[in-house]
Amino acid sequence: MRMIEKLKELERISRELEPSGDKRKNWENKVLSYSHDFIDDLEHEKAYYHEDQKGKGILEFDISEEATSLDRLLEGNSRHLNTTGINPASGGHMGYIPGGGLYPSALGDYIAAVNNRYAGVFFAAPGAVRLENMLLRWMCRLMGFPENSAGNLTSGGSIANLMAMVTAREAHKLKARDFDKAVIYLSEQAHHSIQKAIRIAGLSEAHLRYIALDEDLRLSAAELEKAIIKDKKDGLIPFFINASLGTTNTGAIDPIQSIAEIAERYDLWFHIDAAYGGFFKLVSELETKFKGVEKADSITLDPHKSLFLPFGTGAILVKNKQALLKVHHYMADYMQDTADANEEISPADISPELTKHFRGMRLWLPLKLFGLRPFRAALEEKLYLARYFHEEIGKIDGFQVGPNPELSVAMVRFVPQNGSANDFNNRLLEEVRKDGRIFLSSTSINGVFWIRVAVLAYRTHLDKIELLLGILKEKKENLVKAYVV
Repeated sequence: MRMIEKLKELERISRELEPSGDKRKNWENKVLSYSHDFIDDLEHEKAYYHEDQKGKGILEFDISEEATSLDRLLEGNSRHLNTTGINPASGGHMGYIPGGGLYPSALGDYIAAVNNRYAGVFFAAPGAVRLENMLLRWMCRLMGFPENSAGNLTSGGSIANLMAMVTAREAHKLKARDFDKAVIYLSEQAHHSIQKAIRIAGLSEAHLRYIALDEDLRLSAAELEKAIIKDKKDGLIPFFINASLGTTNTGAIDPIQSIAEIAERYDLWFHIDAAYGGFFKLVSELETKFKGVEKADSITLDPHKSLFLPFGTGAILVKNKQALLKVHHYMADYMQDTADANEEISPADISPELTKHFRGMRLWLPLKLFGLRPFRAALEEKLYLARYFHEEIGKIDGFQVGPNPELSVAMVRFVPQNGSANDFNNRLLEEVRKDGRIFLSSTSINGVFWIRVAVLAYRTHLDKIELLLGILKEKKENLVKAYVV
């Protein structure tokens, strides 16, 4: 009896985790009201909050035995999370590589979390797995990959690049004794997640060849071929080429077709990091830039960049499904019930993840609700906005621009008559951030400090670019007056 009494008491308390229908609706209404207020106020909110506390107030909300009201939690969220640092939802966010976070994706996440389908194994959630694989097949078709290719929805480009690196290592049958002879080719503009993937994949001893760039900061195919020929002659094992389809720094697109031919000629794994630029394939004007992409062995894509989804939505496509399976598939005893359910490939069999978020819903819902047309238009708009900024800022005396934008990243710096240009532009960037209406980031190329303008947030339109031009002109003039050599 004591056991029964104990169980009943525990049940009474644990049932607090299952709120009534009225309480659910009450919470939902409050969260929806908070969400709509947040979105409706975006036009008047900053893109960057330059404040001293840096969100320290959230530490008042540490975990305890006592419950806290939703009203207080939402108020704390507004005060300590939403008004500090970068505001990624703002159309004024033009730093790094923004995206925006489409509202229907939030609804998709809500549905996925409420249903809590386990989308890792076909046996457990056949519909969810079919949905994710359907999305991946669409991406494969978009990139010109054959129907028997495979892919996985990842947390982002870092995991996708890691999966490509490990799959290439195994496809080339590299053993530990070969690692100090293996050669990986990339440019200095490659995303740093490639270097991280090399370390995590156990390839720290491999030779990294940083191939020279052309004047537009694209990997030189001629220099790449020279390096491969020399390495083969020296008894090394060239096995992996990383090309960028939209570098993070400048948006440059490496010569994909030429690199593909070199990879095929010398039997190297050809990986394209298209995390930023991949979905610009939807824009017909850029078709020639994508020539040869179908010849890659693997491609990284990030829907949370150029499809404007919330953070945490990436993808890896691999042409050789068996190579992907060989690396990631393992059958545990407790999974034996799932073995015969194989109508669709299970994400857990081609990924490091067993437990995974049902990411497909946040991607599928907006694509179906909107169709592809507004995505195409938004991407083309960002191309033209970057070009417009590039042209207009170059007309303002003293500003120097970088290469013509291939995608939607423009580079700019002001060259003062006296003193350090790097120091001046660092201060100029800081003044823009203090203003807060626009957020920009920077980069350094060959020791030169550049301000980057990355136009990709779906809420960024012409009015924001005009605002940015005005802010840069104003802050530049103020700094010139105050600048001391």
